[in-house]
Amino acid sequence: MKAAIIANPASGKDIRRIVAHGSVFDNQEKVRMVRRILVGLAAAGVRDVLYMPEGYGIVPRALSDLEALETPVNVAPVDIYLHNTQEDTINAAALMQQEGVAVIIVMGGDGTSRAACKGARKTPILPLSTGTNNVFPVMAEATVAGLAAGVLACGGVTIDEGCREASLLEVHVDGQFRDIALVDVAVYDDLFLGSRAIWDITKVSQIVVSRCRPDSIGLSTVAGQLMSISPEEPRGLALDLDPDFACRVRAAIGPGLFADVGVSRVRQLLPGDDVPVGLTPCVLALDGEREVEVRRGQSASIRLSEDTMRVVDVARVMEYARQRGLFLRGAQVCYAN
Repeated sequence: MKAAIIANPASGKDIRRIVAHGSVFDNQEKVRMVRRILVGLAAAGVRDVLYMPEGYGIVPRALSDLEALETPVNVAPVDIYLHNTQEDTINAAALMQQEGVAVIIVMGGDGTSRAACKGARKTPILPLSTGTNNVFPVMAEATVAGLAAGVLACGGVTIDEGCREASLLEVHVDGQFRDIALVDVAVYDDLFLGSRAIWDITKVSQIVVSRCRPDSIGLSTVAGQLMSISPEEPRGLALDLDPDFACRVRAAIGPGLFADVGVSRVRQLLPGDDVPVGLTPCVLALDGEREVEVRRGQSASIRLSEDTMRVVDVARVMEYARQRGLFLRGAQVCYAN
């Protein structure tokens, strides 16, 4: 009966508010979301909740204004040293997994979800969208998301029933595993990480995706205009880009930001397939953010992983809960003909 919450105070505030038209996701709204999540968790029967401490104090603020729950819930922080970087999310998720939480609710964008998955590869996560490019996180009402997470934590629906397996990408440098991506990896013609977020598509020479849809946003939507791949499908796509190539794809690569992208080659991937990085030196952007520097003389590759992450499917959990009557109280409902 133990769940966890990671709320990133920095999500929804990066440079894409300047170079594109991204919205700012206010931390006060995250506080309100956490309140509703806690109410949902308590209604499902969760009695212990761990959370990631951070500078803004999202969870403590939510607790300070939260009216008394019907059933008390013990809410406590995990003990981590704060770096005010993604390391906090990685370390918090790792400790939450060690503490045996059944599910981790992650509030952020693709980058926050990726950091949580790096720390807790064996624990199901429920990623709620509060970021910029939200391909991996889902849009769900926080009350219902908390309720679904609570049903899983309390065993009303099993992990196998309520979760889907999501594909991953692995980055290798000189044959050694370096990092993961949940949605896409882009080869970026630059030497430094800089502001991390990328928006200049002319500097991107390759894109590898584990999922793609035409109605998505970000770099994966370039592939999504050519083919749809759902998160649970064990396949991916590798695209070679060429600004001078005749075949061009118009894609929404950021909020309010379109680009015509020349795609010279498309290759389908199966789990275990490797894609060599054709440019060095370069920077590899993972889920839209520059993370890995490949220096001159190094070799790098991107692999569609044979491993997967378990991601909570809110609708599936709630449908199983309905079928089992988990929230029916009193006399049975009488249906008229």
